[in-house]
Amino acid sequence: MRFGLTMFATDLTISITEIAVAAEERGFASLFVSEHTHLPTSRRSNLPMFDELPVEYGHTLDPLIALTAAAGATRTLRLGTGVCLLAQREPIVTAKAIASLDLLSGGRFDFGVGFGWNVEEAEDHQVAWSARRAMVRERVLAMRGLWRDEIASYDGEHVRFAPSWCWPKPVQAGGPPVLLGGMGGPVLARHIAEYADGWLPVGAMSVEYGLPLVRRACEAVGRDPAGLRVVPCGGFPPTPAEVARFHELGVIDEVVLTVPHAPADTVLRTLDHYVKAYVEA
Repeated sequence: MRFGLTMFATDLTISITEIAVAAEERGFASLFVSEHTHLPTSRRSNLPMFDELPVEYGHTLDPLIALTAAAGATRTLRLGTGVCLLAQREPIVTAKAIASLDLLSGGRFDFGVGFGWNVEEAEDHQVAWSARRAMVRERVLAMRGLWRDEIASYDGEHVRFAPSWCWPKPVQAGGPPVLLGGMGGPVLARHIAEYADGWLPVGAMSVEYGLPLVRRACEAVGRDPAGLRVVPCGGFPPTPAEVARFHELGVIDEVVLTVPHAPADTVLRTLDHYVKAYVEA
């Protein structure tokens, strides 16, 4: 089993290039970074696990720029968004940026996509909360057309553009793998089955709950669920028993471990601990 890392890349923690190099040197398979465009101060939307929202939520670097820097400092490390808030992004510009990143990294980008949790943040991007899942779906489909086709167009409810050329194309044929993030319910399962290449579940509990739903959703549309990538990402580091369970499930070959938002010395000590506990175990 491979192990990757996920972090909030900010202006307050270890630099993205330093952790990318350190991760590659230590044998980690991937590095995923989070996204928030900004953080409204109202706090109408809240995360129940925090009394006060951690400072890193308001300091994230743009993930595609951060990962481009990481790509230039590494050679084999896969690089991903964990997750990109796609409803809040213009799809043509985002498709161009991702194709450029995939090209510059030599085809090492994984496109983790999420629907978001902060209503106020989405509102500032003129995203109607009830429409965000439909918006993400259309953006993914439209972007894939831009990555795949010599002349692409899209005519949907939320995305429209006329027949167009768009280069560069990604190195990965058809574009980077699209991995939908979330805890795993029936609606997410249907989205994964319809248009995603895999799932980024949050923690071991969501795998146990959501994987049967994802499998049934795939079977309902005539898709083999064995072809999906399932990459547990974030949450608490898995216990040895949970890692063993991932092996038993047979569809999980990579687990992504959370890196603390901290200075470089703390982060590097955490990476060394993870090497002993997971990579070399």
